[in-house]
Amino acid sequence: MGSKGHNYSHSPRDTRAPEKGERFKGKSRISPCTVSQLLSASETKDVFLIGEAELFRVTLVGVIRRAVPSVTDIQYTLDDMTGPPLNVKQWIDLEETGLEELVIPCGAYVKVTGNLRSFQRRRTLLALCVRRIDDLNEITSHMLEVVQAHMLIGCPSPDTVLEVIRSCPDHEGISLQILMNRLRRLSQHDISRSLQFLIGEGHIFSTIDGNHFKSTYG
Repeated sequence: MGSKGHNYSHSPRDTRAPEKGERFKGKSRISPCTVSQLLSASETKDVFLIGEAELFRVTLVGVIRRAVPSVTDIQYTLDDMTGPPLNVKQWIDLEETGLEELVIPCGAYVKVTGNLRSFQRRRTLLALCVRRIDDLNEITSHMLEVVQAHMLIGCPSPDTVLEVIRSCPDHEGISLQILMNRLRRLSQHDISRSLQFLIGEGHIFSTIDGNHFKSTYG
């Protein structure tokens, strides 16, 4: 089934996009999260952390409990049943689309992508995209992504594996066997999981076969 969404850039305070080659350990490109995680994330000088992982951009899935439109923005209250509802603010441009077409009604499930901010000790997600969900399987998929991301937070395996792969100068990359020999302190399961994560995030790619890997950024 299809889904509808509205995508607008918001204020100039938006965080910069990660540069090519920037390590994922410090700033994940997009982190699937729950409302509870965002409300409990530690904060230092406008930087939010879950464990040791800095949040750059996050995704949430939940149901809209309240929608308050104005000429400049729409204020949503999003509830994913993991904690108190979270305020979501989406900047809009009425010159492109009418207000009635932009507002997603209460009771609808949505997927929101945006940046977490704190104003007067109240946390708000500044939305880059609010997309209505018609296929409820997306809710399950999102929660599985949250669990996987949580397992990787604070785990040094992906970062360690990436460093070894980047250190290999060979054109065909490093073989899985050599990788395991150099990382004897890590289990084969951790290495395999790290490789899957790094490939999925675009940090590495396979070369001559499925057992040789090279860094995307050299």
